[in-house]
Amino acid sequence: MKLHVLLAGLVIATTGVAFAQTATPTQKDPLATPKIDQRNANQDKRVEQGIASGELTQREVRRLNRGEARIDRAQDHAAADGKVTGQERKRIAHMQRAESRDIAHQKHDRQADLNHDGKRDPKNGKL
Repeated sequence: MKLHVLLAGLVIATTGVAFAQTATPTQKDPLATPKIDQRNANQDKRVEQGIASGELTQREVRRLNRGEARIDRAQDHAAADGKVTGQERKRIAHMQRAESRDIAHQKHDRQADLNHDGKRDPKNGKL
């Protein structure tokens, strides 16, 4: 009888410990930047859409890609010490806002590369 009580207590204690280990929230990763990563993906998608529609010329795409590379380097530099601080996140977000404005400006500046030859098409629309 005492053995059954002891085994039942042991089972309850073991499952309680296992439950406690899985129920505790995990610590936040100091290098995680999900908002920054999502915004990068969205901006890349916007540039790709601009290429497909002819709204962006090859020169504009190269310029926008250099801006994205600059943001990527800033993000790598911020993560180099093992933690991305709030100030570093703000700086990267500011860079991303500026890049977003550049993308919008380049997509709507009435330059077009509709035949995708890498050159700006004439203003009269004739290819």
